[in-house]
Amino acid sequence: MTTHTPMMQQYLKIKSEYIDAFLFFRLGDFYELFNEDAIKASAILEITLTSRKDNVPMCGVPHHAAQGYIENLVSKGYKVAICEQVEDPREAKGVVKREVVRLVTPGTMMEGKGMHNKTNYYIASADLISTNEVAFSYLDVSTGDGFTTILHGDEKEVVQELLSIQAKELIVSEQLFVLINDLSAIHDFTLSIEHEEISDLEGEKYLLNHPIEVHRTVKRLLQYIQKTQKRSLLHIQAFTFQTRDSFLVMDYHSKRNLELISSIRNADQKGTLLWLLDETITAMGGRKLKQWIHQPLANKKAIEARLEIVTSFLDDFMLREETKESFKQVYDLERLVGRIGFGNAGGRDLAQLRQSLSIIPLIKGLLMDSTDSTLQKLGDALEDCQDIWKILEKSISEHPPIAIKDGGVINNGYNERLDQLRDASVNGKKWIAELEKREREITGAKNLKIGYNRIFGYYIELTKSNIHLADEERYTRKQTLANAERYITDELKEKESLILSAEDESLLLEYELFTQLREEIKEYIARVQKLAKQISELDVYISFAQVAEKYRLTKPTFHESNEMNIKEGRHPVVEKMMNNQLYVPNDCILTEQENMLLITGPNMSGKSTFMRQIAITVIMAQIGCYVPAESAQLPIVDKIFTRIGAADDLAGGQSTFMIEMIESQHAIMNATEKSLLLFDEIGRGTSTYDGMSLAQAMMEHIHNHIGANTLFSTHYHELTDLEQTLSKLRNVHVSATEKDGKVVFLHKLKSGPADKSYGIHVAQLAQLPEELIKRAREILETFEEKDKKVSEVSQVKEAQLSFFDEQMEHPTKKTSQENSASEKIVKKLKKINISGTTPLEALQLLFELQNEIE
Repeated sequence: MTTHTPMMQQYLKIKSEYIDAFLFFRLGDFYELFNEDAIKASAILEITLTSRKDNVPMCGVPHHAAQGYIENLVSKGYKVAICEQVEDPREAKGVVKREVVRLVTPGTMMEGKGMHNKTNYYIASADLISTNEVAFSYLDVSTGDGFTTILHGDEKEVVQELLSIQAKELIVSEQLFVLINDLSAIHDFTLSIEHEEISDLEGEKYLLNHPIEVHRTVKRLLQYIQKTQKRSLLHIQAFTFQTRDSFLVMDYHSKRNLELISSIRNADQKGTLLWLLDETITAMGGRKLKQWIHQPLANKKAIEARLEIVTSFLDDFMLREETKESFKQVYDLERLVGRIGFGNAGGRDLAQLRQSLSIIPLIKGLLMDSTDSTLQKLGDALEDCQDIWKILEKSISEHPPIAIKDGGVINNGYNERLDQLRDASVNGKKWIAELEKREREITGAKNLKIGYNRIFGYYIELTKSNIHLADEERYTRKQTLANAERYITDELKEKESLILSAEDESLLLEYELFTQLREEIKEYIARVQKLAKQISELDVYISFAQVAEKYRLTKPTFHESNEMNIKEGRHPVVEKMMNNQLYVPNDCILTEQENMLLITGPNMSGKSTFMRQIAITVIMAQIGCYVPAESAQLPIVDKIFTRIGAADDLAGGQSTFMIEMIESQHAIMNATEKSLLLFDEIGRGTSTYDGMSLAQAMMEHIHNHIGANTLFSTHYHELTDLEQTLSKLRNVHVSATEKDGKVVFLHKLKSGPADKSYGIHVAQLAQLPEELIKRAREILETFEEKDKKVSEVSQVKEAQLSFFDEQMEHPTKKTSQENSASEKIVKKLKKINISGTTPLEALQLLFELQNEIE
């Protein structure tokens, strides 16, 4: 049986409490990892794997460089338990006491190079209410912003919401863990179990005016954060309950298809709505803009209030520019107070807070001096926090160092004792030199000197020839040398103590003063958070005004009906990507009488772009932004559903067609008459007749049972006949023409169905081999010829059937001879034994019947 050393026993005991985390175990200047942790970490972090004398695998990272390694592990979905020495090794009896001081998880990162300033990092929690309802809460630990809602659905809806808000970690009960565990592996988020909840008393302040159903999920989330971070939750604000009908609801697939935050192709921001709209200056404004895009409003009054502010900034160019310029001096207030609340803020954090607060009176003054009453109200409501600024101005030095234990954080004049210590430390040698000069003058000993050694400290030295000059009343003999005597005085001894301990004491006192100051500032966190919210919103409004001016956007208007009238609408992101090339605008008119457009036209003609631009226009309008159109009269849309694009979900084991059907089902089951539905090429993942049938059935269902505004694009030209049977459906097409055998896309929406698909022309544009293109045209001509013949035969048959039906309906028109012939034919047909008739006999019989008719 292997006997572990006391230190390894301590390690194994702590590790047993953090089975699902890498344990960074502090040993001197390194964090060490052992056993399986060491083997896995060495491979992930690419560091050397070694072993102890007892063959225990180990690896380590320097303490000063650990943050980068921790971030690396956490970014890959792992947890890291940081275990520190919590007692002075010089005073320890036996093994130094160690404890885990923090568990860093993907959802609880507070800072790091990998964290983007304009991105929220959410950790979420979910709890089953019933078979089709889930309580859901989420929180950005770094800013203290928390939200709750009730989702309608099951565990799959929870995953969709997680993906939508880009949460990194989900906290659940064991029951929900079992249901979601497989999904977490597919969708790459960390799933953690928490059994406990914070106390009802502690939880109440975070749950003001929340339905009882969401209480448990918030309290479980806060318990997890408190347990892992082992710090105060002081900066965490009261959670905001969000009713689903307060916002324009979009599922994850719709947000992804519309490329609101990240592009489908490469997952970055270029080519997204965020990329277009983000001209914010502050990190807070950037995060606020993302939140607004994630949740557009569904309240007419609230939307119009935002638009009014944007208009005010748009009309005052100078105010807008001066306010923008002032924002450049405002740091990330939300994360600054987050670090203050957590107790890990340094001197530079408080200096940045001071700098930010110093500029607030200027911003307030700019708004208050405006002639616009809307802007004046914003200025009047702005929380200036100047009392906090005064505290920081008095206490924090102009350029504090990064590490608060290095000294130089606290201003001179803030604390008398600190000033004395600093003076003694900085001016100690000067004081010694002045004392030496003074003692020479008093004693008359010109070779008197003051020295220092570690054993005796400071001393006054006189040579043997000058001993008689020593002031015996003040001098005390300390050491006798061969040719000199060394003395001390009470004054020198007192100063020695001060000089020798001044620097250490100064650093200790300064750290104590700083931590006291940090605790004092904690009392003001709520006020700074209020200011941060106001600044972030101002930043977004100014960004909207900038974008409106730059890209020729128009203020939308809203009405109570479901009608939509967009004149000369454009896709603003595509237009920006085109870099000054002419974008062809299009109208979109949906009325109570005609609210379903069936869009046909060739590939690459712009059908999908047109559909997306309508959704983008609605979203921009409902976040309070101007829109890309000459004019836009819009309804308040409650939900947007899109089925655009094609991609297999290999990890989830779902084909393109299956994804298409799942997304379509979600839209059809959840849409209302106030929703906007976008369906692009439904049914293309299966056989022609299957796909066409499904597409038609969906349109009929939406038309007859939902009544939502719908844009439906298709290559099934047969579906254009539905205009005859569905009263609210109107055919439109994106036009194209041929020139010299090549297709020219006009990108203009026109009434009526498209006449052809131009698929081979598009293949030619893609530069497929010319021989292949030529053969495709030959095959197409063959198919078209067959279709023509089939069509002609069909027309003849229809005519014959029509005549037959007419004769059956009006037998009096028939002659007696015709009646007699018909009766004979019917009698012969009835006598035929079909199953016993050979093909040749059937042809002969058919020939005889023809002759009788003639």
